[in-house]
Amino acid sequence: MPQPENPNYSRNIFQRRLLFLSIALFIPLLILTTKSSYIQDILRTGLIQIQNLGWWGPVAFIVTYNLATVLFIPGSVLTLGGGVIFGLWWGSIYVFVAATLGATFAFLIGRYLSRDRVVRYMEGHPKFKALDRAVSQEGLKIVFLTRLCPLFPFNLLNYALGVTQVSLKDYILGSFGMIPGTILYVYSGSLVGDIAAIGATTQSENPQLSTLKLLINIIGLIATVAVTVSLTRIASKALDESV
Repeated sequence: MPQPENPNYSRNIFQRRLLFLSIALFIPLLILTTKSSYIQDILRTGLIQIQNLGWWGPVAFIVTYNLATVLFIPGSVLTLGGGVIFGLWWGSIYVFVAATLGATFAFLIGRYLSRDRVVRYMEGHPKFKALDRAVSQEGLKIVFLTRLCPLFPFNLLNYALGVTQVSLKDYILGSFGMIPGTILYVYSGSLVGDIAAIGATTQSENPQLSTLKLLINIIGLIATVAVTVSLTRIASKALDESV
């Protein structure tokens, strides 16, 4: 004789699916919104204000960068602007510090707001649980390689890594993988030399900028291959453990 369906169980399933659907719709919409020219104009205006703050400029820049990271706002304009305002050396330092702090805030938000739900989900899925455990064992390498690769969305990745078992220490140390890309983008900004010109089509006419873009793409390609190989091996290991 079939057992009656538990209404609480059905309600929980419905609420869970509704939550995932809402997130799936909200995140792409938020990303598209933050990439609009209106948001980029606001960032450029903010950079001009920061440029006139003197000694408070670096503090305001780091705070702005942190907010942009947490709110899914792409940081390319801010990174280039760091090169324009502070030059290559200090610009690279300020951008790296700001990006690392912002990424850490987003990581902690993802961990403390979503990790419990992920753990409950994995209790009924041993393969995912094994994969999560395997990723945690090589967290430093995974974070480092994904930071090298510009193809991985930086802001979304911060929250995604927060729901894994990657330790905070490995996450912060792995963020040093941002250094090559940070230096290249900051240097690009220093070559532009004008905040208003950031994002303009005239940038592509500069042969130095074209060379930098090619170098960034090469680094990204190498990092993408390395990440793919590593994740494939980790997934295979996790599947073996679950079996």
